[in-house]
Amino acid sequence: TVRFDRCYVCCFCSCSYCDQRKSSVRVFRSARKIRFFCYPVLPPLKIRAPTMLTNLAKLSAVRGVSQTVTNGLKPAVVGAAKADSKSATAAGQIPIVSATTAAGLPSNNVRVVSGVTGATQIRCAHTDIRVPDFSDYRREQVKRPNAKNDSSDDRAAFTYLLVGGAAVSTAYVAKSLVSTFVSSMSASADVLAMSKIEIKLADIPEGKSMTFKWRGKPLFIRHRTAQEIDAEQSVAVATLRDPQNDAERVQKPEWLVVIGVCTHLGCVPIANAGDFGGYYCPCHGSHYDASGRIRKGPAPLNLEVPYYEFPEDGLLIVG
Repeated sequence: TVRFDRCYVCCFCSCSYCDQRKSSVRVFRSARKIRFFCYPVLPPLKIRAPTMLTNLAKLSAVRGVSQTVTNGLKPAVVGAAKADSKSATAAGQIPIVSATTAAGLPSNNVRVVSGVTGATQIRCAHTDIRVPDFSDYRREQVKRPNAKNDSSDDRAAFTYLLVGGAAVSTAYVAKSLVSTFVSSMSASADVLAMSKIEIKLADIPEGKSMTFKWRGKPLFIRHRTAQEIDAEQSVAVATLRDPQNDAERVQKPEWLVVIGVCTHLGCVPIANAGDFGGYYCPCHGSHYDASGRIRKGPAPLNLEVPYYEFPEDGLLIVG
């Protein structure tokens, strides 16, 4: 018999002491470990050695593992054989990848049992599992790391050429797509033709105002007299609702170019009418002077002045 201060295997034996002290014994069970022990207050217990060794042998029988015992003896290897590299190479036609490696993994549960007098079982996985190296898919020139590689420069040049050609082709295709997309958003030829209008100024007599159609809106072009020019330039800017000097609204003093749309509600004013001799809106009674500035009525702003230029004498281009 063997004498213990604390009973760790009392549940395996059939001693009368354990039968009497079942209420004092706690048993913990889980998937990984099993511990059986009594409280420290219990007196020393005598257990028969044959019964204890028989029960320990039942726990240590795990297939394909190495057994490490808590004594000074050399651990015994059960069923764990180191892979033979020569035989594996000779068989050699099966590629070593994740699918084939999984077949060599253990299919049963791997358990570790530990205790004061128990055994510790460890699977020596590093001795019987080969790590995939994809040697079957590598070229012979690159299998040996210390061998000279003469084709590396040629392969690198080919890779650079392929990548450069792909980059140039991608840039060209992207440029074509962007150009096509942007050009589809630009104005058509008929719209561009309507965006500008050329007017011969010789057809407009002095003191008269003519109306043209530009971008679907009426365009007023007025040939002002010297008296109208002096009168508009002498107006006090502080008295205007929308203060602007006459010089800010014309490029040449004798020519006034404005859009004929009232700034109140979009009506078309009448030329050479109103209290100030310029333009008059009959809808709500807005009066504009000969410079297109609002002088009386509900309109909040002056008549709009479009972009125009004089490319040569006697020719006006609006837009």
